[in-house]
Amino acid sequence: MNTCIVDGTRNLQNSVHVESILERAKGEVELVIKLRDGQTVLRKLRQSGLLKCLFPRSRNSSLEAVLLNCAGGVTGGDHFSFSARTETNTTLTLTTQAAERIYRSLPGEIGRIETNLEAGEGARINWLPQETILFDGCSVDRSLKIDLHERAELLMVEQLIFGRFEMGEVLNYASVLDCVEIRQSGIPIYLDRSRLLSNVQAQLDRPGIANGAGAIASLVYVAPDVEQQINILRQMLPNYAGASLIHENVMVIRLLGKDSKEMRSNVVPLIKHLNDGIIPKCWML
Repeated sequence: MNTCIVDGTRNLQNSVHVESILERAKGEVELVIKLRDGQTVLRKLRQSGLLKCLFPRSRNSSLEAVLLNCAGGVTGGDHFSFSARTETNTTLTLTTQAAERIYRSLPGEIGRIETNLEAGEGARINWLPQETILFDGCSVDRSLKIDLHERAELLMVEQLIFGRFEMGEVLNYASVLDCVEIRQSGIPIYLDRSRLLSNVQAQLDRPGIANGAGAIASLVYVAPDVEQQINILRQMLPNYAGASLIHENVMVIRLLGKDSKEMRSNVVPLIKHLNDGIIPKCWML
């Protein structure tokens, strides 16, 4: 309900006071995955609010889950939470129906996105959401925590798009806190914390940060064949990208791109190479 109070003796801009209790978008999904007759299937699904999960027909013994934000995006005061746990010898691919959009927030309000993943012994998680697009004036606090068994595997890709290049959008102001934490057997193997405040575009223009790029991506691959893959992948990377072996069986790739189209054209071949030629169905729509 909105209440407007008009004081005719004051300037119109100062005379309208809006006391709002705005409805905020909230959603939660919890998955537990098990193995049955050699096929990865659902053990548990719990969902509430505006976050839903869909399950396209699988092309192999793995399970693909698609997250759907029915609110159409995230703004200040919204809160979305997702968790998934995979049991022994299962394979789960997680993606999103479309690019996530982080819209302008009211002053002092923050949108929150929390993701927690857990992979059991011999399991594999492919965390492959489509791009996250940041709009001018957005404010978001996002966290991704992944716990792996010592014999679990992971393929993770995260892409941030700083405004829509084709629309001429620029992030004159935004507040972005993005935290990724990956542990294996309880030991941290990858910790990444990014914070962008105020004039984000000016920060992105700095050579030591993004050198004017409008899109960035991080790929983390945790598997026994990392050392065999890294040299192949380096040959596949564009000029503004690099791959590093940061820990035993842990590889990280960073990429910069002009826009989402260029970034996707560089990321898709990497995913296919590391995922037996398979890309989530939603990425091809």
